[in-house]
Amino acid sequence: MTLASLLSEDQIIPSMVATDRWQAIGEIVDRLVTCGRLEASHREEAVAALRHREETMSTGVGFGIAIPHASCDAVPEVTACFGRSSDGIDFESLDGKPVHFIVLFLVPKDQFQTHLRTLAAIAKFLNDPNVRKELAEATDAKSILTVFGRKRP
Repeated sequence: MTLASLLSEDQIIPSMVATDRWQAIGEIVDRLVTCGRLEASHREEAVAALRHREETMSTGVGFGIAIPHASCDAVPEVTACFGRSSDGIDFESLDGKPVHFIVLFLVPKDQFQTHLRTLAAIAKFLNDPNVRKELAEATDAKSILTVFGRKRP
């Protein structure tokens, strides 16, 4: 699995408007609904699962990265979306710094190993400072998707 296989251009938000983590999660989940990756009737279930996970401990892992994730019955398969904020979003990150890159994903409840593998792949991918530089410099959703496709987790 490559991260590019989880994303399409419509699952990438090159310029997020959110300023805090709850707005960011809502904005990204709304994008999943808009692009048909999440049923509108399952929006609140997905947000509740993400909120529950986030309240346990912030998924702002440092280096300007957040990886909000949750297991829920709202999705039949791994579903992801990427958001980028040039201004940075207060995510109550572990390092106290604003978040510029968010990869949000949802996994069906019965797929624990898939959940762990997906989280590890995203973390490993975004840990590379060159990847973060390329994502910051990408001009649009298509070029961001190219970065995800070019690099292998």
